[in-house]
Amino acid sequence: MRVLGIDPGLRNLGWGVIDVAGSRLTHVANGICHSETGELAPRLLSLHGQLTEVLRRFSPDTAAVELTFVNKDGVATLKLGQARGIALLVPAQAGLEVGEYAPNAVKKTVVGVGHAAKVQVDHMVRLHLPGVEIAGPDAADALAVAICHAHHMQSAGRLQAALARAAAR
Repeated sequence: MRVLGIDPGLRNLGWGVIDVAGSRLTHVANGICHSETGELAPRLLSLHGQLTEVLRRFSPDTAAVELTFVNKDGVATLKLGQARGIALLVPAQAGLEVGEYAPNAVKKTVVGVGHAAKVQVDHMVRLHLPGVEIAGPDAADALAVAICHAHHMQSAGRLQAALARAAAR
């Protein structure tokens, strides 16, 4: 299974792709989609095109997007929400199911602590994916989202298998 993780942002939208085989995780690629400053519509269009190209190049089977938090600046939160809309739209347009995870859930899955610092997330991503070269903090966060989604998908698969065994008795 190939998983795309996305860390939404209007200026820097991080992405990371991993392959999952059983409990083994393998890094495929990661990067950051950048949008220039200026009018919102062209920035969103740019992010859409760049993320669409990532999906075309790496053909993920599933995707996950980090939920955004609301901060004190309502305008910034709305703009981030619009970038998050692009992060949800592009995989949905490709026919993928898209998981969504709160930042604390991602950190708890990857680091073991829900309020981990970015440096801890980066460190644990490197432990999960030995030898990975990470394009930046946003890409590290996106890889963490992909790892979180892989773990949750595996857990769901194990639960479904256990339910099927129980029903067969």
